[in-house]
Amino acid sequence: MVSGEHAGHHGGGHGSGTRPRRVRPSRSRRIARLLAVLLCALTVTGAGTYAWADFRLDRSVDLGEVADRPPPGKGTTYLVVGSDSRDGLSERARKELHTGTAGGGRTDSVMLLHTGAHGTTLVSLPRDSWVSLPSYVDPDTGRLHRASKNKLNAAYSLGGPRLLVRTVELNTGIRVDHYAEIGFAGFVGVVDAVGGVRMCVDRDIKDPKSGENLTKGCHNLNGIQALAFVRQRHQETDGDLGRARNQREFLSALVRKTAEPGTALDRSRAYPALDAALDTLVVDEDMDLPTLVSLFQAMRSVSGGNGKQLGVPVGDLGLRTSKGSALTWDETKAKRLFTEVRNDRPVSIDAAL
Repeated sequence: MVSGEHAGHHGGGHGSGTRPRRVRPSRSRRIARLLAVLLCALTVTGAGTYAWADFRLDRSVDLGEVADRPPPGKGTTYLVVGSDSRDGLSERARKELHTGTAGGGRTDSVMLLHTGAHGTTLVSLPRDSWVSLPSYVDPDTGRLHRASKNKLNAAYSLGGPRLLVRTVELNTGIRVDHYAEIGFAGFVGVVDAVGGVRMCVDRDIKDPKSGENLTKGCHNLNGIQALAFVRQRHQETDGDLGRARNQREFLSALVRKTAEPGTALDRSRAYPALDAALDTLVVDEDMDLPTLVSLFQAMRSVSGGNGKQLGVPVGDLGLRTSKGSALTWDETKAKRLFTEVRNDRPVSIDAAL
């Protein structure tokens, strides 16, 4: 268990499922894209800053090319993604961040953030969820892959943001209105720019795979430590579910930190944070800065207790599959949760993780 309170609109991918190449050198993607949102809200106060930030936004995800979509729901739903893509990271940075050498990218964090008449709801979708992937065309070979079962995080690896959107929509019945994603470098840069984020842990955590090495107690985590913290799961009793919980708690603490006057009004912190976030932020074509601000405000609201944070109700935690151990959703409860979110009704499910 950890705490940040005390411490201290359519196809299977980019044209066919691939992620378009970014022009800027630093393009890796990672934990809750949402981080950039908050930074926009903090620093966009003047016309010059607004124009600069608006120009920097990478709007390379065209939701208009996503096929077989559910009908629009009520309220607004954002798909907030953090990916482990290594693109844009030097060998030294990869070593420092313990990213490994694997190519491509997968999603380590997938969240649905819904705002509407009944407030804000943040739903974590565990990356090991055993879901249905829609059919897609491999952009490299032109081969058509039929619909199949796989882990949720494989959708991004196989078809980029648009296949991930299709997969989330297919399995939840919820239409994604906006997409936001952040990478390794952006996440680390944001945390460092705001002076670190204070978190408390109730036990020693040492995870060689993520590089995390924390003693029991409270710590002001720098960017590399924070990234390791939100990535580690092998020290969590609940595995992937524990990681999803840690990600939500850390994100809440980060939002609170960026909203503090000492950070938001300090340009020496706010501008570098915004710059770091924009450097690896990828959003949909219709995402403008006011919408990003709305996303930040919704996250700040739910982080402050004015909303609901939960994980998808889970059925089997140790399902053996051809892709390794996975987890299934509780079909009845998950369906009810997604129906309530889609129709902008109060969420009655209590599946906090």
